Amino acid sequence: MFHPSFRGGVHPKDHKSLSSGSAIEALRPEGEMVYLLNAHIGAPAVPVVQAGDRVLVGQKLADPGGFVSVPVHASVSGTVKSVGPHLCQNGDTGLAVTVENDGLYEAVPGFGQERDWRRMPKEALIGAVRDAGIVGMGGAGFPTHVKLSVKPDVHIDTILCNGAECEPYITCDYRLMLERADLSVLGMQILLSLFPDATGVFGIEDNKKDGMEKVREAIGRADNPEGRTMVVKSLKKKYPQGGERMLIYAVTGRKINARQLPADAGCVVVNFSTLIAVAQAVAFQIPLMHRVVTVTGDAVARPSNFDVPLGTPFGILFEKAGGFVSEPEKIISGGPMMGAAVYTTDLPVTKTTSCLLCMTKDELGNYEPEECIRCGKCLTVCPERLMPIKLKNAADAGEYDVVEKLHGLECIGCGCCTYICPARRKISQSITAAKNHILAEKRRAAMKQQEAQKKE
Repeated sequence: MFHPSFRGGVHPKDHKSLSSGSAIEALRPEGEMVYLLNAHIGAPAVPVVQAGDRVLVGQKLADPGGFVSVPVHASVSGTVKSVGPHLCQNGDTGLAVTVENDGLYEAVPGFGQERDWRRMPKEALIGAVRDAGIVGMGGAGFPTHVKLSVKPDVHIDTILCNGAECEPYITCDYRLMLERADLSVLGMQILLSLFPDATGVFGIEDNKKDGMEKVREAIGRADNPEGRTMVVKSLKKKYPQGGERMLIYAVTGRKINARQLPADAGCVVVNFSTLIAVAQAVAFQIPLMHRVVTVTGDAVARPSNFDVPLGTPFGILFEKAGGFVSEPEKIISGGPMMGAAVYTTDLPVTKTTSCLLCMTKDELGNYEPEECIRCGKCLTVCPERLMPIKLKNAADAGEYDVVEKLHGLECIGCGCCTYICPARRKISQSITAAKNHILAEKRRAAMKQQEAQKKE
């Protein structure tokens, strides 16, 4: 049974018409490419190349740094210029491999060759996903092979493709639905082969009816000798419909909290772009080294969707989009609700770069927050049924124990509370900062405990 939606949420203007009509354009950039090795959840990748090495398209630049980690591959051919620190989106520095692109795009042997994935055992399929460096491409960046490596006693009955794309402005997944639906269905078939009793559900918001139809047509065309069940579920257009917990509830009626995984609800959830990456990796031996990025906003001359080699500098995308009609006051990597503002364009496209949003005016920054007027709107829109203003007050006071008691760790950082607040208070930002502090302290405490146990 499908459930209509979740409690709470907001209805921001989607502004998707800016780029939704722009077909995906393939970019082949020149110059330096920068591959950050910490651009995913988990341990950073460990470099396996050094300055002076020649690399090919699809060649591994770095190995996984642990189980919750992924390798990084070259998206161009050329010479490794350096292996060293580079600026990250959050302002920190991280290790990166810089490659001077030779413009030849020579690939490793076997790159792009089709293989019979139906004859591959389960371990080999998951291994292919791991070796291709696939992570969640909706923004989280969690390694996909970890999601697929569920315990033997866990029963998965639903593979859920997140095609909601509920963030305003972003249209990369929508364009993929229109242009590469067959690959998404192939990716779903591959994942369904890992869980024989599961149904494949494409959850797509109802403002993408043509996208839904393209996926349905692709399901009808698919070579499906095993008779895997695949369906398209129309979701209500509401933010944050694409949140993992919201999506699971809308499709299955099951609820999970911050201490649980989708597998606890019998689900595996993957983004639409991620599903296509699975198809390319498993069926055609192409590692994750490209992604579609939306470049949009009122500061952009030609809002576009680009198929971009990972490592491409942001500046090249702005140039290909016609440059700026006026100097943007704010550039956001991601959407306006959960994206992160960047203070420099000296950053590379990573596996989780879905959108570059360029705004002529920083409207939020021009408002001075006022005192809370106790309207209660933040309570009504919170999809996790929390008390956002109380959490903000505790967070601002450094009362982290109170944040925990008020279930602040359940916050998904969707920003609905900040969006709806008539006083323009930065509620979500305060809660997210407190949550990050609490989780960091918990990690430090766990590490100390592990070190103490080793000494014993």
